[in-house]
Amino acid sequence: QLQLVEFGGGSVQPGGSLRLSCAATGRTLAYYAIGWFRQAPGKEREGVSCIRSAELRTHYADSVKGRFTISRDNVNNTVYLQMNSLKPEDTAVYYCAAENSDYACGRRILESEYEHWGQGTQVTVSS
Repeated sequence: QLQLVEFGGGSVQPGGSLRLSCAATGRTLAYYAIGWFRQAPGKEREGVSCIRSAELRTHYADSVKGRFTISRDNVNNTVYLQMNSLKPEDTAVYYCAAENSDYACGRRILESEYEHWGQGTQVTVSS
């Protein structure tokens, strides 16, 4: 059974950076498309970024394009989300998710396409 755990959340000032990690146990993450999602208080969960398993194609929400970078380290069974130039509106609980199909990672990053989820990590951007 694939299990996902997120690390790296915390508090940072606007303009700062954080790197989130999504570590997997139980299965080889290399065969899964991975998505990062976030949910702010009072809002629906939204797709932030995703990366495919095969050709490593990536997609980003317009709100984070140019600031966030997703990458994967198949040797360490981990996917990362590097977040730069953080803004207060980036404050949310961030979740990683995995799906055994690259169709889950497209221009629209939909939570309904992903089967396996981590427990989330809080990111707070505030001065």
